[in-house]
Amino acid sequence: MNSMMEIYLFYAAVIMYCVSAVAYISFFVIKNNKLCKIGEVALLLAFGIHTLALGVRTVVAGRLPLTNQYEFATSFAWGIALVTIIFQKKFNFKTLGAIVCPVLVIIIGYAALQNKQINELMPALQSNWLSIHVGTAIISYGSFGVAFGVAFLYLVRDLIKDKKFVEEHLPDCELLDLIGYRAIALGFIFLTLVMVTGAIWAERAWGHYWSWDPKETWSLITWFVYAIYLHVRISKGWSGKKAAWFALIGFICVVFTYIGVNTFIPSLHSYA
Repeated sequence: MNSMMEIYLFYAAVIMYCVSAVAYISFFVIKNNKLCKIGEVALLLAFGIHTLALGVRTVVAGRLPLTNQYEFATSFAWGIALVTIIFQKKFNFKTLGAIVCPVLVIIIGYAALQNKQINELMPALQSNWLSIHVGTAIISYGSFGVAFGVAFLYLVRDLIKDKKFVEEHLPDCELLDLIGYRAIALGFIFLTLVMVTGAIWAERAWGHYWSWDPKETWSLITWFVYAIYLHVRISKGWSGKKAAWFALIGFICVVFTYIGVNTFIPSLHSYA
């Protein structure tokens, strides 16, 4: 079972995300403010279309689209878009999309390669904990994606030769550091909820809270990376480049936890 309307909307969203990424990157290269506006508008349109696509799939499937590789990848991309839009608005940081949108395109491109068939849920997935567990993961991963973009911009900010462009369109290093910290703090809260709800769900489905499944193990590794980041920042005042590198490493762990484990390592979570 599948919905052609959802497929058309999905690919329309993919195209608009690509337009947004190209416009933002071109803005950095050409320094034309109109391109930044095009990127911003394209991102909003893509997010709106993407939301409709997920809504249609929810109606057709009779459940939230959170149960297989395609559904989680497209929802992962949606979460990154949502948090990016929120942070761009909150901090008047429109150029954040120049880094985050290409990452978003890679993730939704990965979704486009997956089987989009709507199938019946396996018994382990027939639980209300599914929506809570995976929903918190989407917000968590989206926040970490934004932190990755902010960290990257922090590290390259001083390397950009056009200082006038930097002053007009990029926050100063102190604010970039603060934005990255807040994105990671938000993501960490939701990642903790992912771990807790996953343990409760596992106990209900399989009779044990933790099994050292590869995805569980890598989720724990990712949690520790961000926990160390928050600990050394709060207790030792770490910030700046060291904090930015932590954010980059943490997001690499996030991507491997989802794509790497699913692709290369047999797991109880291989369905998502």
